[in-house]
Amino acid sequence: MTQEQFFENAKWVGAESRTAKGFSVLRGYFTIDTATKATLNVLGLGFFKCYINGVCINPDTFLPLSSDFEDTCDPIDEVISTHRVYVPQFDITDFVKTGKNSIAIHYGGGWYTHRNRTFGLPKAIYCVTVEAEDVIQHFVSDENCRVGASYVCDYDFTRNEHHNFADGCDCFDADFDDSAWENAVLTESLRTEYCTTDCPWDTLITQLPVKIIKQNTDLVVYDCGENTTGYPVLKISAEKGETVCVNFAEEALPDGSLDPTHIHSQQFTVVSDGEIRLVQPEFTWFGFRYFEVIGKAEPECVKVIYADVPVSSTFECDNETLNWIYKTFMHTMLCNMHTGHPSDCPHLERRGYTGDGQLTCNAVLTTLHAKAFYEKWMQDIADSQDVLSGHIQYTAPYIRSGGGPGGWGCAIVEVPYQLYKHYGDKAVLEKYYGNMRRYIDYLEAHSEYGVVTSDKKGEWCLGDWCGPNILYPDRDITSHNQQVVLPAPMVNTYFMVKSLKQMCEIAAIIGREDDIAEYEEKINYRKGAITAAYFNTFDDNFVMNVQGANSFAVDIGLGNEKTYQNMVSYYEKLGHYDTGIFATDIVTRLLFEKGDGELAVRLLTNNGDQGFEHWRRNGATTFHEYWDSNRSRSHSHPMFGAPVAYLFEYLLGIKQAQNTAGYTSLVIAPQAVDCFGRMSGSITTPNGIVAVSYENKNGTVSFKVTIPQNTKAVFNYAGKEFELSEGENEFELTK
Repeated sequence: MTQEQFFENAKWVGAESRTAKGFSVLRGYFTIDTATKATLNVLGLGFFKCYINGVCINPDTFLPLSSDFEDTCDPIDEVISTHRVYVPQFDITDFVKTGKNSIAIHYGGGWYTHRNRTFGLPKAIYCVTVEAEDVIQHFVSDENCRVGASYVCDYDFTRNEHHNFADGCDCFDADFDDSAWENAVLTESLRTEYCTTDCPWDTLITQLPVKIIKQNTDLVVYDCGENTTGYPVLKISAEKGETVCVNFAEEALPDGSLDPTHIHSQQFTVVSDGEIRLVQPEFTWFGFRYFEVIGKAEPECVKVIYADVPVSSTFECDNETLNWIYKTFMHTMLCNMHTGHPSDCPHLERRGYTGDGQLTCNAVLTTLHAKAFYEKWMQDIADSQDVLSGHIQYTAPYIRSGGGPGGWGCAIVEVPYQLYKHYGDKAVLEKYYGNMRRYIDYLEAHSEYGVVTSDKKGEWCLGDWCGPNILYPDRDITSHNQQVVLPAPMVNTYFMVKSLKQMCEIAAIIGREDDIAEYEEKINYRKGAITAAYFNTFDDNFVMNVQGANSFAVDIGLGNEKTYQNMVSYYEKLGHYDTGIFATDIVTRLLFEKGDGELAVRLLTNNGDQGFEHWRRNGATTFHEYWDSNRSRSHSHPMFGAPVAYLFEYLLGIKQAQNTAGYTSLVIAPQAVDCFGRMSGSITTPNGIVAVSYENKNGTVSFKVTIPQNTKAVFNYAGKEFELSEGENEFELTK
C-alpha cells in the first residue's frame, strides 16, 4: 500500500534542527462539529507516543514495529528485497470532542535512528479521519503544525534514556501554548511499502512490587523478584535541577550491590523541575531484575512490558526441574518478544537473530499464540534477502551481526514450515517457496566439495554456537565460539540437507512435485560429502561423537546402526549436555524419537553444571546465554529452550499424525511415563484445546485426554492402541 492510502494528503514533517538522538513534540489542531467515529493513522520515527487532547492513546508501547524501513542503508554489496513500514491505527472516538481538538506526537529514537543502522532523522506523519453521518473529514500533518524540543535530551536505544524536566514537560496538554514554537518543516517521504499493523505490539503486561535489598546515604537497591523487561515508575521529589539516576542489572552481588558485569550500560536519568511527579522511560525498555536509585525518588512499581502474545499452553508434573524449564522458557521468550520480532536478548542487542528464532520457533508456536507475530517476522526474513545473491541475513530486520549460512539462513525454510505444521495453511509455503530456492542456490555457491564452507565475504561462518567449555577446561575461552569443536561446514551442511528434506515435503504440498527429484539429488550428494569428510569408519562416529556430532548425522539419515547407539552410550556415561544451542535441541529430540525418552529426561533434568537444573538451583528466572552462567553476558537468552516443545510432543505425547498439519489428526503417545508420578498439560490448536494428564498408581496409569471437535486421535501406549473420541476420554492401563 502507499502513503496516500493511509495518510491521504498528509506530509512527513519534523523539526528544522534534527539529529539522530533528537526527540521532538509535534502539535496540530482540528475542529469538528460532531463525530460518530474518529480514527487515527500515525507514525513517529523511530518510536512515538501520541496524545489527543492531552491524553496518551498508546502508553507503554514501542511503535511502530521494527522493520526494514526504507532503502537508505542496505548491507554492503547487497540489495535488500523489500522495504516496509507498519502503520498503527487507533480508534480515537472516545478521545475527541466537539469543537477544537489537539494532537501531540512525541517521537524519535528506536530502530529508525539506531546507531548500528541509522535510516534517517526523526520525523512524523498523521491523518485523523472523522466520520459524521455521510460526511468524512481528514485532518493531516503539514507545515502548519508546530514543533518543539522534547524533554528527552540524550538517548541510546539499547543503553540509556535521559530526561530534563527543568525546562518544562507539559507540552502535551490540550491548552498548552505553543505560540513560541516554530512551524514544522517538510521532510523526505519514506521510500517504502506501507502496511497495516496486524502483529501484537508491546504493551503493559503486569506490574511487579519491589523490595529494598541495600540502602545507604547515596543509593537504594531494589529487587523486583524476577529478571524481566520494562522499567520502574518513579515518584520524583528532587529539587529543581537535581538529578535522579537509575542503573539496572540482571544480577546482584552478595552485599546487595549491582553486579557490574550484568549492568550492560543500562541507565535512566531525570533532571527534576522541582515538582513531585511520576516518571518512567518513554522510548526504551530495560532487561533487569535489580536496579539502584541515586537521588530523591522512590519506585512505585515495575512495569513489565513485552508483546501482547498470549500463553496458549499449560504444563505441570512432579519434577520441579521440568516445571521450571517450561515456566522459565515462557518467561524468557516473552521477555524477548518486542517490536514485532523475537530477539536474542532484551538489552544488549535486541536483534531478531534468524538462528535463535528458527531454533525456538517450534517451541514458541507450540506454547504461545504467536501466529501473527511469526508471520510478521517471517516477512522480515524474506524482506532482508539479498536480491543479487539470495543471501539470508543473520538478523531480521537486518542489522549487521554474526551468524552462519546454515543455522541462521535456513530460517527461510524452517519458519514457514513450522507455521504450516502448526496452523495448516499452505499459503505460507507458497508465499516463500521462491525465497527458499534462492537461498539453496546461495548455499550451493558457497560450497566446496559438497560441504558449505563459507558465507558472505568478511562475515562469520558459524556452525553450532555457545557450547560449554568442558572439552578443554584449562583453556581460557572468553570470546566468540572457540568452545565449539564441531567443524562449522558439517553443521552448515546438515542444515542445508534438513532444509532440502523439508522442501521435498513442501513441494509435494504446493504442487511443485517436479522439483523433488532435484532436491533429492542435492540431498544425496551433500550426505555423501558429509560422510566422506567427517565419518570415522574405525569407530562409526562423526567427529569423535562429541558435542552432538552424531546427532547431526543421524538426524539426516547418516551413519550406520552403531552411530546412534554410540551417541546413546556417550550420553548415558556423560550424564549431561556437552552441546551448543543446535545440538542440544537435536540430541534431545532424537532420543525421544528413537525410544530413549528416559535418557532424554535425564539430560533435561541433570544435576550437573551443563543443564537447566544448574540455572534453577542458582536462582535463575530466565535462561542464560551459556550453560556456564559466568561466561554469559546475557542472562535472558531463549535459544536453549527449543526442547520445551518435546515436553508436549513426547512426554505428554501430543504429536500430529504423519503427513498432516494443523493438528487435524493426532497420535497421543506419552513417553517416559515411569519417570513421573503425574503429569498434565495442554496446547491450543486451530480446532481447540488438546489436553493430556496421567497419574501412576499401584502399577496402573490413569489417563485423561481431551480431544477437540473435528480432530481425529489415536492413543498409543505400552503396546496398546485405540481411537479416542472428541471430548473427554478417561481410562486406566496396566504398565
